[in-house]
Amino acid sequence: MPSDSSLDLTAVAEVVAAHTPFREADIISALQDVQDRYGYLPRAAMDELARLSGLPVAKFYGVATFYAQFYLEPHGKHTVRVCRGTACHVRNAPKVMDAVVRHLGVEDGETTSDMLFSLETVACLGTCFLSPVMLIGNQYFGKLTPDRAVKILQTIAGDDGKSKI
Repeated sequence: MPSDSSLDLTAVAEVVAAHTPFREADIISALQDVQDRYGYLPRAAMDELARLSGLPVAKFYGVATFYAQFYLEPHGKHTVRVCRGTACHVRNAPKVMDAVVRHLGVEDGETTSDMLFSLETVACLGTCFLSPVMLIGNQYFGKLTPDRAVKILQTIAGDDGKSKI
């Protein structure tokens, strides 16, 4: 990841241009577009969004910090979300989570040093029939055991460290 000071902000100008005239109603989609380009919302990009749109930077930060979909720090290529809802909990989700934490070497809310995985727990994924379940990107993996969860992560990472999904 480039440092904020060396960040190419051309993508931010393109996002704002795509939303011209820029209105407050465009903030969420603009933040999504910027995050898609950088993988997260760098401070310099947020400042540039505000400058180019003419809206206060606080409006962008307010939205970005309200919604869980936005990341203000570099985020892994794959987001691993482990459900901690009741159905998952009673079907050994805590043991699945422990295995994922041990395998990745990160805690909830952290990103692996190779930037391949970010780990999050969520209150519910709405797929109780699959419990215990984890979501990686947009793909659900259910009826997990600790070993199966680790094997899924190994498959995604691949033997050479390159992502398989």
